[in-house]
Amino acid sequence: MALPGFETTVEKTPEKPVGPTGRQKHEFPDPRPIKRHGPARIISLCNQKGGVGKTTTTINLGAALASYGRRVLAIDFDPQGALSAGLGVPTHDVTTIYDLLLNGKVDPKEAIQQTSVEGLDVIPANIDLSAAEVHLVNEVAREQILARVLRKVSADYDVILIDCQPSLGILTVNALTASHGVLIPLECEFFALRGVALLIETIDKVRDRLNPAIELDGILATMYDSRTLHSREVLERVVDAFGDRVLETVVGRTVKFPDASVAGVPITEFAPEHAAAKAYLSVARELIQRGAVA
Repeated sequence: MALPGFETTVEKTPEKPVGPTGRQKHEFPDPRPIKRHGPARIISLCNQKGGVGKTTTTINLGAALASYGRRVLAIDFDPQGALSAGLGVPTHDVTTIYDLLLNGKVDPKEAIQQTSVEGLDVIPANIDLSAAEVHLVNEVAREQILARVLRKVSADYDVILIDCQPSLGILTVNALTASHGVLIPLECEFFALRGVALLIETIDKVRDRLNPAIELDGILATMYDSRTLHSREVLERVVDAFGDRVLETVVGRTVKFPDASVAGVPITEFAPEHAAAKAYLSVARELIQRGAVA
């Protein structure tokens, strides 16, 4: 008890803001420009469940990284060709990733198409890719075919993003074998959470048998809605299970993503001031800070 006339004041320490993941919130700084380009770090965006935001993340993360001066090549590795459509590039009567996988004499540079985003290129895909698994079954070292293709263009880029199809078949194994890292987009929904353990088990098998250098770059929570208890509980469980491997940045649910896809441009161009565009810029900065991207 303070004596009269000798009252003391206690300064309160300002509370540090907490982000959606329950951890201290950071503002990731804008990265420094890079002086030289290449060789690329290859990252697969992978989840065997569909509709979790793999393609959306590939498009918008690629655009965000390009806006920070990185040269980015996006590989459409899904027969649905959603990545190609979302970036507004043609998929028919052009050289696609399918041609590169089946014919080693085709120069990968012939398949590369420029997008509306400076610094972001794409190798497209179409429904032909669905036949690739059948054709690759009898190939020697079939798990390493994509790695051989990307080796020819790696020096021209800083990062190569592979948009995998929703399965754990031979195409996805090819992507993992070619990659240095894996980014797992995870919808904040219970059924999406169930398959993550199986995917990480697959990554561990690829590391053990085919690609010792592969590592998990992070788990990105997508389609997060802070208004619902379900979203908050799923995100909490993911952080409890995987800790710091869960990115601090969280991407919210919004109708702007399909609108941007229809327009054939990333959300960073379609609605640059929208919270979703700022979220993917933050994802890019966070991955650069983590060392996943140069």
